[in-house]
Amino acid sequence: MKRKAHGPNIAHLVPLCMAQPVIFFDGVCNLCNAAVQFIIKHDKAAVFKLAALQSAAAAQLLQSLPIPGDAANSILLLEDGKLYARSTAALRIARHLRGGWKLLYVFILVPAFLRDAVYKLVARNRYRIWGKQDSCMVPAPELQHRFLS
Repeated sequence: MKRKAHGPNIAHLVPLCMAQPVIFFDGVCNLCNAAVQFIIKHDKAAVFKLAALQSAAAAQLLQSLPIPGDAANSILLLEDGKLYARSTAALRIARHLRGGWKLLYVFILVPAFLRDAVYKLVARNRYRIWGKQDSCMVPAPELQHRFLS
């Protein structure tokens, strides 16, 4: 079952160099940074590029795209010229990861308004529960090729 991306197909706005899916995440959020580390660990094929929402690379790529109003509280996935947010982005990411994590994609069958309600609850409370950093994480030298700069 195919799910809609947020907004129209935006492939014409995405630079040709973005052949890989790009994950945009809150770079100061401890939960988000842990999720990025988890993705890196389980994405051995390096399917994804990564960019903190606070980075210049994210600002440049996202400036002409239709961004949800709560983007600062959401993970975004730019894949095949479409922008996905919240739980849809997370599930589409999971289906590319090694191991049993692909099985989580079955939750795409749950209506987005229900999935996103849980996602938004966690997103609203993520700083209070997991804390935040003063600045975005700096990737280790061996991981810098995974991040857009």
